[in-house]
Amino acid sequence: MKNIYEFLKSLKDEKNLKKCQLLIVNDDKQAIEASHIVSFLGFKPFVLSDFRANFKDDLHSFSDELQDITKALQDFYRYKKEDKILISPLRTISFPMPKKECFDEFIINFGDKLDLNSFKQKLYSWGYYFVDIVTSLGEVSFRGDIFDIAPLGSDFGYRVSLFDDEVESIRKFDIEDQKSQKDELESFNITPAFLALNEDSFEEINSKIELSTSDAFVKDIHSLGFWYLDNLAHYLPQNMNSFITQEALSELDEAYIFEEKRLNKDKFLTLPQIYSSKDYKEVSPSNIKEFISFHKDKKITIITTSEARVKALELSLDDKLIKYHFSEEIINLLSSKELIISLNKEINKKRKKRVKLVVDELVLNDFVVHEKHGIGVYKGIEPVSIMGAKRDFVVINYQGEDRLLIPVENIDTIDRYVADGESYAIVDKLGRGSFTKLKEKVKDRLFEIANDIIKLAAARELVNGIKIFIDEYLIKDFQAKAGFAYTKDQTRSINEILADLSSGKVMDRLLSGDVGFGKTEVAMNALLAVINSGYQTVFVCPTTLLATQHYHSISKRFKDFGIDVYKLDGKTTTKEKNSIKKGLEDGSIKLVIGTHSLLDIKTNNLALVIIDEEHKFGVKQKEKLKALREDVHIFSMSATPIPRTLNLALSKLKGMSSLLTPPSERLGVRTFVKEYSDSLIKEVILREKRRGGQLFYVHNNIASIEAKKKDLLEIVPNIKVEIIHSQIKADTTEKIIEAFENKEFDILLATSIVESGIHLPNANSIIIDGADRFGIADLHQLRGRVGRSNKEGFCYYVVEDKSKITPEAIKRLVALESNSYLGSGTALAHQDLEIRGGGNIIGAEQSGHIKQIGYGLYLKMLEDTLAILSGEIKTNEKNIDIKLAISAYISEDYISEDRIRLELYRRLSRAVSKETLYEIEEEMEDRFGKLDTPTKQFMDLILIKILAISKNIEQISSYEMNITFIKNSVKESIKSRSKDDDDIISATLEYLRK
Repeated sequence: MKNIYEFLKSLKDEKNLKKCQLLIVNDDKQAIEASHIVSFLGFKPFVLSDFRANFKDDLHSFSDELQDITKALQDFYRYKKEDKILISPLRTISFPMPKKECFDEFIINFGDKLDLNSFKQKLYSWGYYFVDIVTSLGEVSFRGDIFDIAPLGSDFGYRVSLFDDEVESIRKFDIEDQKSQKDELESFNITPAFLALNEDSFEEINSKIELSTSDAFVKDIHSLGFWYLDNLAHYLPQNMNSFITQEALSELDEAYIFEEKRLNKDKFLTLPQIYSSKDYKEVSPSNIKEFISFHKDKKITIITTSEARVKALELSLDDKLIKYHFSEEIINLLSSKELIISLNKEINKKRKKRVKLVVDELVLNDFVVHEKHGIGVYKGIEPVSIMGAKRDFVVINYQGEDRLLIPVENIDTIDRYVADGESYAIVDKLGRGSFTKLKEKVKDRLFEIANDIIKLAAARELVNGIKIFIDEYLIKDFQAKAGFAYTKDQTRSINEILADLSSGKVMDRLLSGDVGFGKTEVAMNALLAVINSGYQTVFVCPTTLLATQHYHSISKRFKDFGIDVYKLDGKTTTKEKNSIKKGLEDGSIKLVIGTHSLLDIKTNNLALVIIDEEHKFGVKQKEKLKALREDVHIFSMSATPIPRTLNLALSKLKGMSSLLTPPSERLGVRTFVKEYSDSLIKEVILREKRRGGQLFYVHNNIASIEAKKKDLLEIVPNIKVEIIHSQIKADTTEKIIEAFENKEFDILLATSIVESGIHLPNANSIIIDGADRFGIADLHQLRGRVGRSNKEGFCYYVVEDKSKITPEAIKRLVALESNSYLGSGTALAHQDLEIRGGGNIIGAEQSGHIKQIGYGLYLKMLEDTLAILSGEIKTNEKNIDIKLAISAYISEDYISEDRIRLELYRRLSRAVSKETLYEIEEEMEDRFGKLDTPTKQFMDLILIKILAISKNIEQISSYEMNITFIKNSVKESIKSRSKDDDDIISATLEYLRK
């Protein structure tokens, strides 16, 4: 930063800043710093993303960078003034970039006439994805006379309603919840999602892609188009006045390991260099007011976005010695003549938003669970005519080719069958009643479990907890020595825990967070506070491996604070064991990290038990830990995102904290889906070796793992490979992991045993063999093993033969490839991730029950049980049988995509109030236009269902003009004006509204 500031300031002083049009820096971080300086000096920065692909790489994994580059160049060329500087990381500018003519825009005005066919063709050749629902930038969705589009660089989408071919209204809509704003716009701009290609050049590129030898999983414009563009040019020879930083030049050799398509390396060596600054240095004063007072002789500038920040530091806005610069830049520099201090905080890069509408992923032949009839096979939605009226029914197949037809308004009675990822469903027989008995058995067991939990929670409420004194200065000092800035979530979670510990109540708190989001760092703050108060702590892990890793990392962090850390597990010698147990008993040992061995200890003044990977312990084991002392504080950690609904139920019984944002210095894991080939494996291994790293190779079959080792040694003869799996002894496994950590070998060949709890910052590539045979949650967890330091991780999902895997598996893998951003665990395969030990979150080993009735129904029953025992009044869910001879369904003319209709059927069937129904209706009109007759009549049918349930009516049926209502087995009939649908609906609603 200091060298860039000094250089650009000298050009500005000479009034010669036009001399620099292109500034080449090292990476993203330096590019952001440079943009702050350019902006501060009064010029317009345009920043290109750090594009670290190699020629012919599949670019699905680099889609964010390519979109950012497209948008930045578009803006750069559109900006007509001369006070602009293009800032680019070295690797990006080493590739040819799109020329000016590649950028265009298309303005849509209110009242314009649109030729839809040519408009769609333009968007297609401009690289837009055509989708059912717009959930990301660069996507478009056409639905009858409405289309949604999200151009690059926009914070929202645009929804356009057409009347025939005329633009009738333009509104912004929120990509997260799909709701549009009320205010209408006069016009908006559409820019390319890829580049402004015409139809001919688009077809030409497609032909080149089809003929290419690339091993991309899906060959299309998005995965390979960039490599086959004709209108690209290297920017350096294009008369752009260019400068390069010394740091960027030092990256040259590493960037040029793969040279294809890149600019000649020597071109960079001949550029004018920006050398290290001799006068300026970077500063980060803790007391700004005091720091300024030491430098009153210098020119002082304070950068801030608000006057309030200045007042908070007790500085005067009228001070003539200080120049205030109101902007968002962050620059903190000191020289012999100048001091620049920024009061602004770093703004994290925008992360992808998670779409709140989780579209139902029920697909044909999925196993489903009906609350009364048990496990069956989903066979889709079929229209059925009854007495001349058309209705939609969900079809479920059971044993012996029996079929169950469920009216779509009651689709909430079924759920996708989900167990533990390995269980295979056994289809039930209709009408046998065995499923009802099974449910009752599970219910009884759930009552026992939930009862225990509530009793325990109540008992702990009555006990006075150990009050921990919080030394704020010590905690701040500890946090400052972490070597990184805490995320907001970490800070919030630490504050919640410390508040619990100092409250005088017994703490029982659960912290959930995705892999590598800093749960251990949060735990260490609690350990420090408790030990500093003179009490003992224990840290329990499910495996020796994890215990060893925590032991090393915690010992390192606590070294400066004079805290001795001990380890107690299966590997500890008898002598050490006895010594540690004695130390715990007499109070001389304050912190022990270990496994199940800690279940049988006696302590002197234990105050805190931390349980890692909480869902892997059974209820009895956790109760044993709580029984070590009745007023002991319990803090549990889990990498499992907790289902939102269960979270609400459990939060009445225990504290809940969650980490949803990754540490700022961590990069996402670059993900690729590939078909297996020896050359691919060789390339991946050598690429990681070239940057001094190690690899995981996941091969989930113990029987053939030795043969796989031989294969790897044949492909790359000079590498060292070691194997671990569940049948290898724990102490041997630990030795192997230790050797891997010490870089004694290159590849750890393992089963999915490595998916949780292993933290090896030097292993930054992972190959997952047979990826199509893993659940999406397992794939995401495995990916979390790499990219755990500030080095970029690479994950390769490899399949044997892509022609033999299902379209669903391809879709799932490509989704993982595109969603490799940090924290995507929650956005990806929402349900699958919840399964990971979800049933165990409350303690007992529940896999048997989950297998029998499915995860969704199990969770529902557990929530109901907890609610009943917590004293919540929960009315029994009532079902109603509606047999009205009316045509009522969401028509295909209105919504053509089956999965969206299914999602709306699901949401409408769960609506329990008129308000919810009208909200969904308003959303449907917003997203898909005015309701047609059968869809409007389906909404009326749902209203009839809601009103009838509130009046305890059990059945409604009609024949000709007669409508019959049954309540408490008593019939009452009315007549409608005619047997027309609208008259039957109107008479029924009139009766129910009385």
